[in-house]
Amino acid sequence: MDLGLKDRVVLITGGGRGIGRSTALAFAAEGAHVAVLDTDSDAAEAVMQEVRATGLRGVAQRCDITSAEDVGCAIGSVMEQFGRVDVLVNNAGISRDATLLKMKESDWDLVMDVNLKGTFHVTRAVLQQMKDRRWGRVINIGSRSMFGNFGQTSYTASKMAIVGFTRSLSLEQARNGITVNTVAPGFIETEGIKSHVNYPSLREVAIGKNPVGFLGAPEDIANTVAYLASEQARYITGTTVFVTGGRFSS
Repeated sequence: MDLGLKDRVVLITGGGRGIGRSTALAFAAEGAHVAVLDTDSDAAEAVMQEVRATGLRGVAQRCDITSAEDVGCAIGSVMEQFGRVDVLVNNAGISRDATLLKMKESDWDLVMDVNLKGTFHVTRAVLQQMKDRRWGRVINIGSRSMFGNFGQTSYTASKMAIVGFTRSLSLEQARNGITVNTVAPGFIETEGIKSHVNYPSLREVAIGKNPVGFLGAPEDIANTVAYLASEQARYITGTTVFVTGGRFSS
């Protein structure tokens, strides 16, 4: 399907690997130009080489999204290159899992700073120019974990907060031609997940709990994000799209 994304400018946080990388390549396949922010500049540049190989423009910027100053500098460079951002994908996120009594305050703060404050910083940095042009797409990557997982109070809280952020921002910007949605992945077989020391047992348990009987790939998330960025999805805003294979409980 031609999603009508040709020559759109797409900004993806955490775009150096996993879901972010697949999302960048999905947009490039639709003819969109891509900018990637990531703390790993080498990974971001590797993705940009793949994007540029398609003949499209791609920009990689090292950026710590927990810093408003860092975000401002990175977005300034993107705007200098492209002149606008049409689609923002807030994909960057981390977890620091532990039961609450064993959780360090510094780990709680880090999860909130990256997953929630980072989304605030980057969204605010691009929102005004979307409003001025009366068109934009903000797509936040949440998680099925918003319903709760053992040992993930910080991660769960941050992802549930993203849903509230999405709903409120969608109401603020609906009349400005800007849609705001969340995509909530289930268990996705990224390279990061596959490198986990307990991956074989985690995979077996996850498949056993998944109604469709198999696990998702990064491309499953990327394709959903690309659709929500399209004009075909113009009437969808303030919602959470679950891409979980039907699994909701932990």
